[in-house]
Amino acid sequence: MKHNFRYFSHEGVRNMFSHGFMSFAAIGITVACLVIMGTFTLVAYNANENLKDLQRENAILAFVDDGLNDEEAMSLQSELEKLPNVLECTFVSRQEARDRYVEQYDEDELYSDLDPEIFRHRYVIRIVDLDEMRQTVTALQEVEGIAKIRADENISNGFLTVRNIAGVISLTLIAILLIVSVFIISNTIKLTTFDRKDDIAIMKMVGATDAFIRWPFVYEGLLLGLISAVAAFGLQWLLYGAIAQGIANSDTLQLLRVVAFERIWIVVAAAFLVVGMVVGVGGSLTAIRRFLRV
Repeated sequence: MKHNFRYFSHEGVRNMFSHGFMSFAAIGITVACLVIMGTFTLVAYNANENLKDLQRENAILAFVDDGLNDEEAMSLQSELEKLPNVLECTFVSRQEARDRYVEQYDEDELYSDLDPEIFRHRYVIRIVDLDEMRQTVTALQEVEGIAKIRADENISNGFLTVRNIAGVISLTLIAILLIVSVFIISNTIKLTTFDRKDDIAIMKMVGATDAFIRWPFVYEGLLLGLISAVAAFGLQWLLYGAIAQGIANSDTLQLLRVVAFERIWIVVAAAFLVVGMVVGVGGSLTAIRRFLRV
């Protein structure tokens, strides 16, 4: 088995270098496919992480009808907490609302004598799922005693749209580009097998098993896939870092949080290696199948 491994690996490397240009083309296209797939997948992942942050930080404000007294306003809390998708419900009195406003906006103490009565009692409501914000807002509007709802739906809808579009595109590209990569590697290995078709026929005639003939080509495809995965991972890291740096330095995109690549590199590397090996081995098995029918 040890000698067979040496033979198989040696033949796989020799086959790969025997068609240098096609091997280079196969690696280049596979790298491009992996980077494109990785980029859209990471966009979808970051959009989802930003949605989670927004979900924790974003809140719906439900303003209480001015006609309700303090006790009646506070009694609405139990009803609001029972609504679907409500995670947390906090009552904010007129005085608390006034104090928060002054603390946030009154740098020159112009509003120090502001009357709390001009503010409304309100509830700060955090929800479980941003996808259901519209339904939650509708349910809150139907609660008797709630006069007005304020929710930043545009921001949440923007993140949802980016996440959904990126998710669909990444899945579609994964399917298409995997097929393209397998096809390219398959054609590359077909050149090697075509050059050696007479040798393969002779080996079959003297009793060599299909597995013995197939393994060198499997090693070739595996090497092509592994080299592609390593190169694609390095490019993906550089591209991700450049984009993250660009967002961090942008005045308009500081709202976005980009997950540090150091937190996810192991998962990305594992995914690239698995996809690279599957594409390489799949391409080699597809290529050699026809030439074993002697």
